[in-house]
Amino acid sequence: MSRSCVLGFNVPSIFIFGDSIFDAGNNHYNKNCTAQADFPPYGSNFFHRPTGRFTNGRTVADFVSEFIGIPIQRPFLEAQLELVNGSRKEYPANGINFASAGSGVLRPTNQDMGVTPLEDQLQQFKTLVQQNHINKAQIQQSLFFFESGSNDIFSYFYPFDAPTLTPDAYVLAMLNQVRNFVDQICKLGGRRIALFSLGPVGCVPARTLLPSAPVNKCYGKMNKMVKNYNVGLESLAKKIPTKYPGSFAVYGAVYKTVQIFRANPARYGFSDVTNACCGDGTLGGLLQCGKEGYKLCAKPNEYLFWDYFHPSEHTYKLISKALWTGSHTRIRPVNLKTLANMTLIQN
Repeated sequence: MSRSCVLGFNVPSIFIFGDSIFDAGNNHYNKNCTAQADFPPYGSNFFHRPTGRFTNGRTVADFVSEFIGIPIQRPFLEAQLELVNGSRKEYPANGINFASAGSGVLRPTNQDMGVTPLEDQLQQFKTLVQQNHINKAQIQQSLFFFESGSNDIFSYFYPFDAPTLTPDAYVLAMLNQVRNFVDQICKLGGRRIALFSLGPVGCVPARTLLPSAPVNKCYGKMNKMVKNYNVGLESLAKKIPTKYPGSFAVYGAVYKTVQIFRANPARYGFSDVTNACCGDGTLGGLLQCGKEGYKLCAKPNEYLFWDYFHPSEHTYKLISKALWTGSHTRIRPVNLKTLANMTLIQN
């Protein structure tokens, strides 16, 4: 694969793992999966058609690719299908998106919906490496993006499925899975890894689906678990350079960034930071966008939330800028622009 050095950034490709925050259409190509956004009005404000992304436009992975100057990554299942039917000779040189909406870091999370859990996403990547579709040099030059855990934590609060673990034990089980994932990526030769924190999941409009959640404020118990998980995630990121010399990780403080938008909406171009632009019922949180009976707001990019779970493109754009050029409060120890410029010593 040719090394592209666009705009002076030393990044030919990005490999993306996680859930609906990153999913660019994998679930659409998985016919057994019921977690879908492949219908209008998803995608309506940028792509002007549904792509399988769970927002009205681009995601953080899309924006960061634009900042670097490489094309946005295709979903793995789409690229795989094109190889099988002969319309593509090799996997894209700009990276691959393995993320699956609804998935978690724990295998049982939303398993009944046919999602692809983190472990299986990792296996899909490993298989491509083993089959020499992705070579060692490319892995060493690429960025690796990870964001997952919201679905694990949200499902912990489902009323019909009483959890067997305490909140702390559950978060520890989640972090063990993430540690295993990061270990494997580093062992395969991953050098530059970005671990993105969860946002304030307890503030999503879909909390109204949970009998125990308050409507007039965020769900404190849920956000407490999120914050614990985020602390553990940052601690994982800090340990990587010591554990894997030659590798480096950054921690994106998305939770903090979103709380700053919520505390000062007008400054960031928001007129609404509590309701879903697209949905129905209390907070717009009782119905998925695009399903029968949904309502759509007039100005989606003035809303923090596009649908009952997911940010709008405007929110994603602001988060992307904070991660790309932000200070230590937004991403640490360095931002993504610095990470993209780094040349790490080849072992």
